[in-house]
Amino acid sequence: MTMERKRIETAVGFFLLAGIIAIVWLTIQVGNWSPIKSQNYEVIANFDNIGGLAVRAPVTVAGVIVGEISEISLDMDDYSAKVTLRIDQRYSNLPIDTSAAILTAGLLGAQYVGLDPGGEDHYLEEGDEIEITQSAIVLENLIGRILIRTAEEKD
Repeated sequence: MTMERKRIETAVGFFLLAGIIAIVWLTIQVGNWSPIKSQNYEVIANFDNIGGLAVRAPVTVAGVIVGEISEISLDMDDYSAKVTLRIDQRYSNLPIDTSAAILTAGLLGAQYVGLDPGGEDHYLEEGDEIEITQSAIVLENLIGRILIRTAEEKD
């Protein structure tokens, strides 16, 4: 009887250990955290309106995720949104005339930053600023403009 009890206790112990490992793994995956530090560099882009853009939103080039948003703040000089993009060092060959636009995944999906590389021979480096930016399209403003034009055409 005691041998059977030890087997059950051992099985329960392994089951609990497997559960704890699964929870730790899930936490790491959901938090997008990695114990291995990858090399990154940060560049800045200023936008007039960022809509619903959030920290940790992806940064993409041609649909491929190349980084994430690391910080969003207000630029007190011109009251624009200052967005810091953390880009993986593997993508260190983005030209300095790269443009940035805030895009939406689907019709009402999450917002992210899409980069469109330019053609210069010099590349973005740590602390550089992306000069060419396109702000988020705010759906409410777009609908309002359409309604105003429709009303003006009726008059």
